[in-house]
Amino acid sequence: MKFRNIFHKSLLIVNCTLLIISSFFLFSCNSSDNNNKKESKKVKEPEYLYGICIDNYDVKVDTIRKNEFLSNIMLKENVDYNTITHIEKKHRNVFDIRKIKPGQKHTFLISRDSVPMPAFWIYEIDKINYAVFSLTDSLTAWTGEKEVETKVEYIEGVIESSLWNAMAAAGGDQNITMELSDIYSWTVDFFGIQPGDTFKVVYENRYIKDECIGMGKILASYLNNAGSPHYAYYFEQNGKGEYFDEEGANLRKAFLKAPLNYRRISSHFSNARKHPVTKVVRPHHGVDYAAPTGTPVVTVGDGTVIEKGWDKKGGGNYIKIKHNSTYTTTYMHLNGFAKGIKKGDRVKQGQLIGYVGSTGMSTGPHLDFRLNKNGKYINPLTFESPSAEPISNDNKGAFEEKVNGFNELF
Repeated sequence: MKFRNIFHKSLLIVNCTLLIISSFFLFSCNSSDNNNKKESKKVKEPEYLYGICIDNYDVKVDTIRKNEFLSNIMLKENVDYNTITHIEKKHRNVFDIRKIKPGQKHTFLISRDSVPMPAFWIYEIDKINYAVFSLTDSLTAWTGEKEVETKVEYIEGVIESSLWNAMAAAGGDQNITMELSDIYSWTVDFFGIQPGDTFKVVYENRYIKDECIGMGKILASYLNNAGSPHYAYYFEQNGKGEYFDEEGANLRKAFLKAPLNYRRISSHFSNARKHPVTKVVRPHHGVDYAAPTGTPVVTVGDGTVIEKGWDKKGGGNYIKIKHNSTYTTTYMHLNGFAKGIKKGDRVKQGQLIGYVGSTGMSTGPHLDFRLNKNGKYINPLTFESPSAEPISNDNKGAFEEKVNGFNELF
């Protein structure tokens, strides 16, 4: 009997213990479920478009059509005439509405009120820049930029017929081809590219989200032409970025080979040429480049415009540029000058300065180009241009470190 009582008491204790453990387990599960429910009810992150929280707006995207004006666009969304006039006239300092172009994207943010009304209109000026116009009482406007991510990418290829075709075969942007042509324009004859030549390029691509919006700059490149390696490395010094070879020499020459794209040379540099108009034999200290009237003329190097006007001795409209204490260049028989250019202006290599013409004593449209060194005219066609500024001694360490990094890849 005593044994039975002890057994009953022990069984009661065990049952109570199990009940407590079960209760604790059920409470823990309920707490865990409640926590999970709480976690599942996290607040949604606000969504932004063009820097505006759009949680309370409907987004309507469209494209500017041909012959479509602001009034057409706005009236379709029930924007009143006063607001339209305000945008057209009061915000030209932000963005001139007259410059909207067919094909450009535009967006309305429409309120979710009982009577939906457009609160903002956004016009995409280009792939990066946009203008925002508030359509509510404030009628404010501002411009913004989309966030652009720059990624470094690599491409290489073997040339079978041309660099253009090889770039296409490698899946590359032809802007890379054009940039390489510019970078190596002083050192590589691209008409001499041969089958079997190779290229390797490290370059930047710019992205908005996952969309590539265009190429940045080439950071480094290698071009093997007929067994000769040509390296180019981008480096910035004195606030200016340029390309240099592996030794730090500037790939850019101080002067371009010619100041225009010409069809032919109609008259060479000579100390005794019979003038086609006067029929008098006299020196012709320049090179005549025959080209159609209006062909752009650029300066062959950085410098300052020291003369601009009319040459009474037969040169017609002309410009003279001083490049440094050694060199000056003269451009004659111009049809006209580049807009705004005047005496005293600083000009950059390749900058437009005028247009081919036939002013002065001339038998047809051409450019008479002259190069003067230390006060004496020299033949531009046989002149070996010096290189532009190389890597400075102060920057050699940083430049070599960059070169070594790219060469590991090449």
